[in-house]
Amino acid sequence: MTMPVIPLVDIREGGAALLCRSHRAGAERLLAAGKRKMSVPVVTLFDGRSSRWAARTDNPYRVEIAELAAGMPRGIWFMNFCYEWGCTTAVAEAETGGMTMRRTLDWPFDGLGRELIVAHQTGAAGDFYNITWPGFAGMITGMAPGRFSLAINQAPLRLKRGWPVAAGWLWDRVQVGRSRALPPAHLARRVFETCTDYTAAVRMIRDTPIALPALFSLAGTRPGEGCVIEHLGVETRLHAAPEAVANDWLSGDLTGHPRGKENATRRARIRGAAASPLAWLVAPILNADTRMAAEMDAGAGTLMLRGYEKDGAATELFVL
Repeated sequence: MTMPVIPLVDIREGGAALLCRSHRAGAERLLAAGKRKMSVPVVTLFDGRSSRWAARTDNPYRVEIAELAAGMPRGIWFMNFCYEWGCTTAVAEAETGGMTMRRTLDWPFDGLGRELIVAHQTGAAGDFYNITWPGFAGMITGMAPGRFSLAINQAPLRLKRGWPVAAGWLWDRVQVGRSRALPPAHLARRVFETCTDYTAAVRMIRDTPIALPALFSLAGTRPGEGCVIEHLGVETRLHAAPEAVANDWLSGDLTGHPRGKENATRRARIRGAAASPLAWLVAPILNADTRMAAEMDAGAGTLMLRGYEKDGAATELFVL
């Protein structure tokens, strides 16, 4: 049986709204899946809160997200401000002499693997490729040929002593609602649009406050251009490549409730995996919650990508 092919869509003119219009059915399927998972009342509540928060904070992508939401079922705003995934990411020297990034995204959300799209986008600093979905304006995984690759992992949950995880999640949402800073996925997109090289990307990430903690992985084009940045909201910690990260802090003095499962094992496996393409994609890096696996080399301008669902591979292998 032939599996779906991940489309490469040029949205350098038209942006995320064009992508949503051209793949509306996929966006509607993702919204429906989100409502089944989170419930209609929860999605409706946070959709409205997200829209108001974007307006209050003068979010630079709010007009674009409003275009996405126009004429669509409720949920687009929530989709663009929701960060609940697990990830495993590694940055190391590539056999080509440059730097490579290996990356998976885990989220028990039906359809994310089948609906993957590679969007060809552009900004003041040049073109880039965004591994994304119809209806989403931000970036969590991408590659800019000749510049850098970047991925975001969800950071540990800020949890007060003695609190259950659910209470910590709600408190985190309250803290985000009080912030006026960019969400991590919007900072990532700004980096791709405006940073001309790896050094500029590192500087912008470290100098820009964000609305909630996140783990940024960066890989440039030359040996040594690679790192994981623990971004606490304002303060940052940089860990030079070769390095790998899951959904726990690398710094031993930082506290929080790790996201995802088997963080230490996932990090160790991806860091010590074979160099051949996608040979690192083994359990528990690959698991029932994995929805995407990618390998990127910005120096060579290459990107390998496959979508997954809970029962295994859901798309053909995409090669750029």
